Amino acid sequence: MHRRCMIPIRRTLADYRAYRIRPQDSNRLAVIFDPAIAQHSLTVFLEIFDPFGQTPPNWHQVAVEMFFILRGQGQALCDGKEIQFAAGDSLCIPATGKHQIINTTSERLYLLGFMVPNERFVELIRSGIPTPLDDLDHQVLGQLPLVLGSC
Repeated sequence: MHRRCMIPIRRTLADYRAYRIRPQDSNRLAVIFDPAIAQHSLTVFLEIFDPFGQTPPNWHQVAVEMFFILRGQGQALCDGKEIQFAAGDSLCIPATGKHQIINTTSERLYLLGFMVPNERFVELIRSGIPTPLDDLDHQVLGQLPLVLGSC
């Protein structure tokens, strides 16, 4: 059996950049890992929703999208079904499921998202409008090691 040793990849708060895909969007995405960095067709991102913000309805041809809710609460719509979620919950959206995520509160909503395979998602994010991360965003990002544990 052939074994390959890979050097762990480290990213810091200074490495993360956030984008709004469209000017009118009420959510921002900060890429944590992408296929070029992770060396696999995987995208990991922090999605930040403004108060009462939402994604436009969307779907993916082959990618599964998973979310871990870090802070806040909201609802997910997928193929006509609706579920409520809150911090500590996780969601899995199947490929081809037409879905939408909605922040139902006046506080920001933070989701840790995973898309496998990437399906050009990171390219879509980075084609958007750069937008700064503020102190609250950095605070939530700084808590991710506590959520994920150490390798």
